Amino acid sequence: MRIARFTTGEDPVFGLVDGAGEKIAEITGDPLYTKIELTGATHLVEDVRLLAPVIPRSKVIGIGKNYADHAKEMGGEAPAEPLMFLIPNTAVVGPGEPVVLPPVTSEVHYEGELAVVIGRICKDIEPQDVAKVIFGYTCADDVTARDLQRGDGQWARAKGMDTFCPIGPWIETDLDPGALSLRTRLDGDVVQDGTTADMVHDVATLVSHASKAFTLLPGDVILTGTPAGVGPVEAGQRVEVEIEGIGTLSNPFVRR
Repeated sequence: MRIARFTTGEDPVFGLVDGAGEKIAEITGDPLYTKIELTGATHLVEDVRLLAPVIPRSKVIGIGKNYADHAKEMGGEAPAEPLMFLIPNTAVVGPGEPVVLPPVTSEVHYEGELAVVIGRICKDIEPQDVAKVIFGYTCADDVTARDLQRGDGQWARAKGMDTFCPIGPWIETDLDPGALSLRTRLDGDVVQDGTTADMVHDVATLVSHASKAFTLLPGDVILTGTPAGVGPVEAGQRVEVEIEGIGTLSNPFVRR
């Protein structure tokens, strides 16, 4: 099931997207908290504006260097246990929304990633039970100001600026995340071409590890790391993150 959040020009609502990604059937309420019921209204996806499929009530948890080839290109080794950092929910934007490059940075990189959306409150969950608390999966771009990342020595500012966490286009609830093709395109050219099978720590391990540090709440998002091929993006360019079984997240980059 694909669940989207969208607007037709009025208040945001949720809907179910068909397999072709062309039509959306409106539903009542928020599917994270209420039973899904169709309203009877349908729309063409091209006629609505898709929004971030979830705005985390609590937090976005990033995972660093979770692909060995990416860790190597960054000049290091993959960590023995998941390397976690927090991103504020104010960084989240949806598909098609611009990523704004602030004046304090001159070296911004794209990072295409699989994102996990938590569906149930949980704490200290074991890997074998993680499937019970996952609501679904979506695409993400973990945008990073490399110059600030190096200068600050920690990653909150470099990865947490407003608009630096695009997610979408919708949430896929029925998906095996074990071996999904993940491609990132910059102005149409493939710059990352990987598979989630190459994660150092798989989704179950990541969610379990995070839950042993933080209580996870419905709507929390966990980014799972990026494969090799990260690189700079400039104002006027567009980044697309395509993940098998989900779809494509596309965002323009601007400087204001």
